[in-house]
Amino acid sequence: MANTASAKKAARQAVKRRARNASQRSELRTAIKDVRKAIEAGDKAAAKTLFQKSVSTIDSIADKDIMHKNTAARHKSRLSAAIKAMA
Repeated sequence: MANTASAKKAARQAVKRRARNASQRSELRTAIKDVRKAIEAGDKAAAKTLFQKSVSTIDSIADKDIMHKNTAARHKSRLSAAIKAMA
């Protein structure tokens, strides 16, 4: 347990950061899942639309260092390839 005032404040800040990061990570997973569902359903138009929205979400989260940029690029690449393979 934190003893000094600065350590207590750092602990409070860590809790807030963790909650924010968890929320955004959840938003990311949902966006990816929505695209995957559209791909599995065979709806290419919906998949493309959802992909555009998910790319925005993925990039935003990568910019905030919640996810590494290469991991974000890999997710985008694989989703894009899956949509192209639907043709």
